Amino acid sequence: MEFEQEDTYRDSRGMHDKCKKCMNYHVKLTMTDGKTLDGIIESVDSDKIIIMVAEDVMDNSGGGDPQYYQYQQNDPEYYQYQERQYYNYRPPMRYRRFRRQAFPLAGLAALSLLPYPYVAPPYVYYPYYY
Repeated sequence: MEFEQEDTYRDSRGMHDKCKKCMNYHVKLTMTDGKTLDGIIESVDSDKIIIMVAEDVMDNSGGGDPQYYQYQQNDPEYYQYQERQYYNYRPPMRYRRFRRQAFPLAGLAALSLLPYPYVAPPYVYYPYYY
């Protein structure tokens, strides 16, 4: 006769194993309340997972013409300058930052790996044999 493990979340056992397999990979998580986020699973405990959640950071300094930023959104001239491209205009820089957060394992509804396309380099053979 075997005794059952003392596990309060029997349904989350499969999710725990799936999180263990996807550890240190970039994944997309869906919570039970419908919120989705992407990040890297750092560690998995019996009742929580620690994820490095990705967030986008936009840097407005350094790029663009200063005239581009002087008008407010309620100004009619704002839309005129928004559509115009200047000669030296650079779009704002985009950075990606990761922050460590803990989530309960019971609040996790779905987990999927983010696909990264792998493009194999073309086989370039040397036509002359030595």
